[in-house]
Amino acid sequence: MKDKKALTAPCGLDCFNCEIYEENLTEELAASIHTKTGVPKGEIACQGCRQEDGRHYHFPPEGCATLNCVKSRGVELCCNCTGFPCELLAPLADGANSYPHNMKVYNLCRIKKIGLERWIREEAGHIRKNYFTAKFIVGRGQGMPREL
Repeated sequence: MKDKKALTAPCGLDCFNCEIYEENLTEELAASIHTKTGVPKGEIACQGCRQEDGRHYHFPPEGCATLNCVKSRGVELCCNCTGFPCELLAPLADGANSYPHNMKVYNLCRIKKIGLERWIREEAGHIRKNYFTAKFIVGRGQGMPREL
Protein backbone atom coordinates (compact mmCIF):
# COMPACT_ATOMS: atom_id res chain seq x y z
CA MET A 1 0.00 0.00 0.00
CA LYS A 2 1.13 3.50 -0.78
CA ASP A 3 1.88 6.17 1.84
CA LYS A 4 -1.26 6.52 3.96
CA LYS A 5 -0.42 10.15 4.78
CA ALA A 6 -0.56 10.97 1.08
CA LEU A 7 -3.78 8.95 0.88
CA THR A 8 -5.51 11.01 3.56
CA ALA A 9 -7.62 13.61 1.80
CA PRO A 10 -7.41 17.22 3.05
CA CYS A 11 -11.03 16.89 4.21
CA GLY A 12 -10.10 14.00 6.53
CA LEU A 13 -11.35 11.10 4.46
CA ASP A 14 -9.19 7.99 4.47
CA CYS A 15 -8.75 7.28 0.75
CA PHE A 16 -6.76 4.15 1.62
CA ASN A 17 -9.89 2.58 3.13
CA CYS A 18 -12.27 3.68 0.35
CA GLU A 19 -13.89 0.87 -1.58
CA ILE A 20 -13.05 2.49 -4.93
CA TYR A 21 -9.38 3.07 -4.04
CA GLU A 22 -7.43 1.12 -6.67
CA GLU A 23 -6.06 -1.49 -4.23
CA ASN A 24 -9.51 -2.08 -2.67
CA LEU A 25 -11.79 -2.05 -5.72
CA THR A 26 -13.30 -5.42 -6.54
CA GLU A 27 -14.39 -6.51 -9.98
CA GLU A 28 -17.94 -6.89 -8.64
CA LEU A 29 -18.07 -3.33 -7.36
CA ALA A 30 -16.54 -1.95 -10.56
CA ALA A 31 -19.18 -3.81 -12.57
CA SER A 32 -21.96 -2.50 -10.32
CA ILE A 33 -20.75 1.10 -10.58
CA HIS A 34 -20.40 0.74 -14.35
CA THR A 35 -23.96 -0.57 -14.61
CA LYS A 36 -25.37 2.24 -12.44
CA THR A 37 -23.35 5.14 -13.85
CA GLY A 38 -22.11 4.11 -17.27
CA VAL A 39 -18.55 5.03 -16.26
CA PRO A 40 -16.15 2.66 -18.04
CA LYS A 41 -14.85 0.03 -15.60
CA GLY A 42 -11.27 1.08 -16.35
CA GLU A 43 -11.98 4.60 -15.04
CA ILE A 44 -13.57 3.62 -11.73
CA ALA A 45 -10.47 2.79 -9.67
CA CYS A 46 -9.23 5.86 -7.80
CA GLN A 47 -5.65 6.55 -6.75
CA GLY A 48 -6.70 8.92 -3.97
CA CYS A 49 -7.88 12.52 -3.83
CA ARG A 50 -4.46 14.15 -3.94
CA GLN A 51 -3.08 11.80 -6.58
CA GLU A 52 -6.11 12.38 -8.80
CA ASP A 53 -5.93 16.14 -8.07
CA GLY A 54 -9.61 15.94 -7.08
CA ARG A 55 -10.58 15.09 -10.66
CA HIS A 56 -12.06 11.62 -10.62
CA TYR A 57 -15.35 10.59 -12.25
CA HIS A 58 -17.33 11.27 -9.06
CA PHE A 59 -16.17 14.92 -8.78
CA PRO A 60 -17.52 17.89 -10.74
CA PRO A 61 -15.45 18.99 -13.78
CA GLU A 62 -13.74 21.79 -11.81
CA GLY A 63 -12.50 19.27 -9.26
CA CYS A 64 -12.93 18.98 -5.53
CA ALA A 65 -13.70 22.36 -3.94
CA THR A 66 -12.11 21.28 -0.65
CA LEU A 67 -8.85 20.23 -2.29
CA ASN A 68 -8.79 23.46 -4.31
CA CYS A 69 -9.36 25.44 -1.11
CA VAL A 70 -6.53 23.84 0.91
CA LYS A 71 -4.16 24.29 -2.01
CA SER A 72 -5.05 27.99 -2.24
CA ARG A 73 -4.59 28.41 1.54
CA GLY A 74 -1.32 26.48 1.67
CA VAL A 75 -2.39 23.89 4.26
CA GLU A 76 -2.23 20.10 4.10
CA LEU A 77 -5.43 19.34 6.00
CA CYS A 78 -8.55 21.37 6.66
CA CYS A 79 -7.94 21.12 10.42
CA ASN A 80 -4.77 23.20 9.92
CA CYS A 81 -6.76 26.07 8.39
CA THR A 82 -7.80 29.13 10.40
CA GLY A 83 -11.29 28.79 8.88
CA PHE A 84 -11.83 25.23 10.15
CA PRO A 85 -14.55 24.01 10.19
CA CYS A 86 -16.21 25.62 7.20
CA GLU A 87 -19.23 25.07 5.00
CA LEU A 88 -17.27 22.75 2.68
CA LEU A 89 -17.23 20.20 5.51
CA ALA A 90 -20.85 20.57 6.63
CA PRO A 91 -22.64 17.24 7.09
CA LEU A 92 -25.63 16.33 4.93
CA ALA A 93 -28.25 13.63 5.25
CA ASP A 94 -28.26 13.21 1.46
CA GLY A 95 -26.09 10.23 0.56
CA ALA A 96 -25.03 9.61 4.15
CA ASN A 97 -25.86 5.91 3.88
CA SER A 98 -23.57 5.49 0.86
CA TYR A 99 -20.81 8.08 1.15
CA PRO A 100 -18.52 8.78 4.12
CA HIS A 101 -18.83 12.58 3.84
CA ASN A 102 -20.24 13.07 7.33
CA MET A 103 -17.07 11.60 8.90
CA LYS A 104 -14.90 14.50 7.74
CA VAL A 105 -15.13 16.89 10.70
CA TYR A 106 -14.87 14.08 13.24
CA ASN A 107 -11.83 12.64 11.50
CA LEU A 108 -10.16 16.05 11.29
CA CYS A 109 -10.81 16.72 14.97
CA ARG A 110 -9.28 13.36 15.88
CA ILE A 111 -6.28 14.03 13.60
CA LYS A 112 -5.76 17.40 15.25
CA LYS A 113 -6.00 15.84 18.71
CA ILE A 114 -3.89 12.69 18.32
CA GLY A 115 -1.87 13.33 15.14
CA LEU A 116 -2.17 12.00 11.62
CA GLU A 117 0.09 8.98 12.09
CA ARG A 118 -1.75 7.71 15.16
CA TRP A 119 -5.14 8.34 13.53
CA ILE A 120 -4.07 6.32 10.49
CA ARG A 121 -2.68 3.51 12.62
CA GLU A 122 -5.37 3.27 15.29
CA GLU A 123 -8.61 4.91 14.23
CA ALA A 124 -9.24 5.46 10.51
CA GLY A 125 -10.51 1.97 9.67
CA HIS A 126 -12.50 1.72 12.91
CA ILE A 127 -14.22 5.07 12.33
CA ARG A 128 -15.18 4.18 8.74
CA LYS A 129 -16.46 0.74 9.74
CA ASN A 130 -18.58 2.17 12.56
CA TYR A 131 -19.92 4.90 10.28
CA PHE A 132 -21.42 2.33 7.95
CA THR A 133 -22.29 -0.47 10.39
CA ALA A 134 -22.82 0.82 13.95
CA LYS A 135 -26.27 1.64 15.23
CA PHE A 136 -27.02 5.18 16.35
CA ILE A 137 -28.24 5.38 19.95
CA VAL A 138 -29.79 8.66 21.03
CA GLY A 139 -27.62 10.19 23.73
CA ARG A 140 -24.74 7.84 23.04
CA GLY A 141 -23.92 8.22 19.36
CA GLN A 142 -22.39 4.94 18.19
CA GLY A 143 -23.06 3.15 21.45
CA MET A 144 -20.99 3.12 24.60
CA PRO A 145 -18.11 5.59 24.48
CA ARG A 146 -14.70 4.01 24.26
CA GLU A 147 -11.55 5.37 25.83
CA LEU A 148 -10.21 8.11 23.56
